[in-house]
Amino acid sequence: MKFRAKIVDAACLNNFTRVCNMIGKLAKTCTLRISPDKLNFILLDKVANGGVSMWCELEQENFFNEFQMEGISEENNEIYVELTSENLSRALKTAQNARALKVKLTNKHFPCLTVSLELLSISNSSRTVTHDIPIRVIPRKLWKDLQEPTVPESDVSIYLPVLKTMKSVVEKMKNISNHLIIEANLNGELNLKIETDLVCVTTHFKDLGSPPLGSESPSQSRNLEEMAEVRIDIKKFLQFLAGQQVNPTKALCNIVNNRIIHFDLLHEDVSLQYFIPALS
Repeated sequence: MKFRAKIVDAACLNNFTRVCNMIGKLAKTCTLRISPDKLNFILLDKVANGGVSMWCELEQENFFNEFQMEGISEENNEIYVELTSENLSRALKTAQNARALKVKLTNKHFPCLTVSLELLSISNSSRTVTHDIPIRVIPRKLWKDLQEPTVPESDVSIYLPVLKTMKSVVEKMKNISNHLIIEANLNGELNLKIETDLVCVTTHFKDLGSPPLGSESPSQSRNLEEMAEVRIDIKKFLQFLAGQQVNPTKALCNIVNNRIIHFDLLHEDVSLQYFIPALS
């Protein structure tokens, strides 16, 4: 089992750092899946227990100048390791001024993901900073629990407004309630709503647009004005919004009425799926 990769392009290095910072904000620990053409950052908490799920995907050829890996076998040419997300984002803090980034699997008394940054000094000489991030190698028998989540058929799909705007609204709402109702319809309307014994506050977004419906979609026969809603933990939603450093090129929200909300985001060469279950 081997893995080593290198980035020398400054734009790719900044993009990779931004992705790792986002993951650090979204998940305390995560699984890194390494395959010949992709990297995935995975968090699959049990939805039944109120946990969120995340599936982030990077095409390796859009990031790495060199990429070599050997999985556990020819037929199972993949590697799954668990790591503390913050350790990776912290290791990349100095990457902004780096000339190159190397990342590889090593064993230094314990399994590590070793991150090496080649930094330029004022005198134009270079120095290398190395971080050994402890990891846990996940055995093959547990891989089946770490596959891409299936997206349930949604009652309503709608494009999201600017995420920074949503974040500022939700930050104020969290001071009033621990729960948030997100409701939307096929007419491009989305509401963020909190309700307590003393107050009800709603923020309305209009004309957001919806993706085209497939001919067999259950939403096809739905009344355009009819709202689908989900009541969620406001802190989990705020954590998702806080993880978005730049506004994505595509941001879609899929609501399964009173069951789950699924966010589908595209950031240049990175796709992110994020699932928050409804509160019972």
